[in-house]
Amino acid sequence: MDNFLKTVEQINGVLNNFIWGPYMLVFFLLVGGMFTIRTGFFQITRIKNWMEVTILSVFKDRKVLKTEDRHSISQFQSLCTALAATIGTGNIAGVATAIALGGPGAVFWMWLSAFLGMMTNYAENTLGIKYRYRNERGDWIGGAMIYIERGLHCKWLAVLFSIFCFLASFGIGNMTQANSISSGLRDSFGVPAWVTAVVIMFFVALVIVGGIKRIASVTEKIVPFMAVFYIVGGLVVILANVQAVPAAFAMIFREAFNFQAAGGGVLGYGIAVAMKRGISRGVFSNEAGLGSSVMVHSASDVEEPVIQGMWGVFEVFADTIVVCTITCLTILTSGVYDLEGYLTAIAAGGENAVVSGTTLTANAFASVIPHGDKFVVIAIMMFAFSTILGWSYYGERAVEYLFGIRGILPYKVIFVIVIFFGCTGSLALVWDIADTLNGFMSVPNLIAVTLLSGEVVEMTKAYLKKKQFS
Repeated sequence: MDNFLKTVEQINGVLNNFIWGPYMLVFFLLVGGMFTIRTGFFQITRIKNWMEVTILSVFKDRKVLKTEDRHSISQFQSLCTALAATIGTGNIAGVATAIALGGPGAVFWMWLSAFLGMMTNYAENTLGIKYRYRNERGDWIGGAMIYIERGLHCKWLAVLFSIFCFLASFGIGNMTQANSISSGLRDSFGVPAWVTAVVIMFFVALVIVGGIKRIASVTEKIVPFMAVFYIVGGLVVILANVQAVPAAFAMIFREAFNFQAAGGGVLGYGIAVAMKRGISRGVFSNEAGLGSSVMVHSASDVEEPVIQGMWGVFEVFADTIVVCTITCLTILTSGVYDLEGYLTAIAAGGENAVVSGTTLTANAFASVIPHGDKFVVIAIMMFAFSTILGWSYYGERAVEYLFGIRGILPYKVIFVIVIFFGCTGSLALVWDIADTLNGFMSVPNLIAVTLLSGEVVEMTKAYLKKKQFS
């Protein structure tokens, strides 16, 4: 058994190095860059448009919040459900780990990947609305697998994407998130893992049995609260150390282009490491290019594809530019991060020599907020629980595509059961495999959005022309 696990670990290591390696990360950037250029830097030049159509419309148009279509969800609910899946433990622990292992310069490359990823997500959601269809129950069915099949007419590639998504939903969308909750409650509050497992299983089952309407109803309440909760806590830390903010930004930009290895060259730390950590963290955080969130955006009651595309732009902005940046600045302004100290520790004992990302973030919050470590645990709990809900829907869509409606109920039952093993087991290998599967979703998706890019550009031009004369 040990030999088998070692073999699996070695194979997964090779695949993981490829999917999160330099060639694929450059591919992510190139696709986002292509859409950015071909749409005239839409995320900047049309910022007024997409802000008005998305978050600002929440305060002006009740139709954005509620829908009369019982087979759809509102535009705001689609955003919240998508953010429920993307705003997870990676926004707290993952970003901190990127800084610890890649240096502050990783933050710059995370921002760059998010900036370009806005347009990748825009393209995904625009195509998702264009090619979606209603199933036999009247529900909207959309996603990367749909525009791969109907747009590219490549069924086998759509099946491949769905398989990766189905498997990833149990790992990155379930077991690893449940484990983060149970370990946090055990370490901070002494709650047994099995108790946490039973409670999470009950509430997840209660929500997902109601389908996308109930999931969206819950996430539209959880996501705004948890985001504000974490952002306010982060701002308290940042404002308490406001004098250190300019130095933090200077460190980010300086280290982003630091070609010379630190620590006398013993680590080989420099621009390559910062780029890899930052870009991969950005992609992993907002999932732009993975083709995941388009499945829930496609359930929106919106009629114009470009409008839902703009919700995708805001999704990446909120997840990475806002939430991840809050994590970065709390760490860099609080004084808990020592650049040279971390580099020396890594050089001496490898990556395992530094404290975990969760600990680093917890130390930053605790430096200002009493019991700040518990604050971070509570934030992780909320983020992880919402991620489980969001990914349950992604997995459901993949299962329906692969096996039809009859596969949905068995999937939901298995999904809930797997939570128990996530809470009570040791998941080092599971986490690594889940990370790989998550990344492999991007291959068929990026191929599809690249080949269908002309349609995205044409829809964008048509929408802007219509708005100009309306």
